[in-house]
Amino acid sequence: MTTSKISRPANMIDLLSESAGLPEDAQTENMWLEVIHRVDEVYSDLIRYESDLEIKNAELEEAQQFISSVIASVSDILVVCDEKGRILQVNPAFQRITGMSEIQMLGASLAEFLIEEDRAGALQKIAEGVAGRVTECELRFLAADGASDLMAINFSARFDHAGRRVGAVLTGRPIGELKRAYEALHRAHLELQQAQRKLVEQEKMASLGRLVAGVAHELNNPISFIYGNIHTLDKYRGALSEFLEKSHASARNDELRRRYKIDAILADLPSLIEGMMDGAVRISDIVRNLRRLSFSRPAETQRVDLERIARTAANWAARSKKTRAEICFDCEKGVVIEAHEGQIHQVLVNLVDNAFDATKDVASPRIRVAIRKTNARAEIVVEDNGRGLSDVVLDKVFEPFFTTKVVGEGTGLGLWISYSIVKEHGGSIVAANRPDGGAIFTVQLPMQSAPPQLRADECG
Repeated sequence: MTTSKISRPANMIDLLSESAGLPEDAQTENMWLEVIHRVDEVYSDLIRYESDLEIKNAELEEAQQFISSVIASVSDILVVCDEKGRILQVNPAFQRITGMSEIQMLGASLAEFLIEEDRAGALQKIAEGVAGRVTECELRFLAADGASDLMAINFSARFDHAGRRVGAVLTGRPIGELKRAYEALHRAHLELQQAQRKLVEQEKMASLGRLVAGVAHELNNPISFIYGNIHTLDKYRGALSEFLEKSHASARNDELRRRYKIDAILADLPSLIEGMMDGAVRISDIVRNLRRLSFSRPAETQRVDLERIARTAANWAARSKKTRAEICFDCEKGVVIEAHEGQIHQVLVNLVDNAFDATKDVASPRIRVAIRKTNARAEIVVEDNGRGLSDVVLDKVFEPFFTTKVVGEGTGLGLWISYSIVKEHGGSIVAANRPDGGAIFTVQLPMQSAPPQLRADECG
């Protein structure tokens, strides 16, 4: 709407002087002048009111254009209805769904653009509108090519200046968009939780590493004393045995030997010393494992043949166990990686040792060790036919000091050490249950390309 300025005289005197002259009688002249002045005041007010109306009309047009542009740019559908559900206004988003223009829809019932089963519910919500409350429902509209996607619709009651309910406003968007938004929000929330847990675990591990590094350092001194004293004691034992063998035998000496059980002591000393040495070695291994928790720098790497290391590790683990299990090797030839041989050997010993423990109560225990190439990585699989791992164990299996063994049989550091070694080498280790029973540990490590060779399948 546009308005044009109308040209008018400045006052009523000028207006009257243009059309007729004033009467010459003085009394009549004064009366006319008084009337003209009164009319002039009214005319001035009319001109001022007209100017104000023109300004407000311009502001109203600007506001209307602003509202129209906002409504047109909204991606959600918007439909304004009266109290009987007749359409008063729609936005372009709703026009695109129905394939009809706003002129075609104005005055029509909203029910005409809904699928049949949704019409009664929509009209009921329009009729039941309450101030300050938004009701929700899901509707399908009639589109040019059939029914539209399911849409989440909000109904808000519409009121006039006197507070009377005069209709409703419908806004909504396809459910698919909302689902994608919720899924993205859910993923972001999960990622945030995982990042938070990771930060907490890293801080816990760092604190634990500092603690055990100090403890391990303090234990090194007494362990070195024990090592030194055991070797010295073994020398003393040899010297005493040789001295007693070469000393002059007599009835008195024989009686003293029997009374103090010298022969039994000498016979028992080697096993005692050997047991002490084994205990010292175990303590040294525990200390070395504890020091790994301080995340010290890994040793120099070298080319490692995984099949050779796997067979050696399996033999080591089997020798330390009283129970026997069938170990099946399914190894691809020529799988070579760049790694620290001793640490990879330690990982495989830990995995095979745990497999032996898992199958100790099984009638026909079986352990399978498989090695193969997967793209640019080497994959090591150690599986058994034991009872498998519970959900609780699966969540904590790689945590330090967590063990399912009885007190005295395990420290709970084996799998954690294996996990840290694999991570230091840029790999991954995963624990799971086999579909037909038993546990399976899968290790993946980066490797260098090696020429392909034949595959060897054998059991031993």
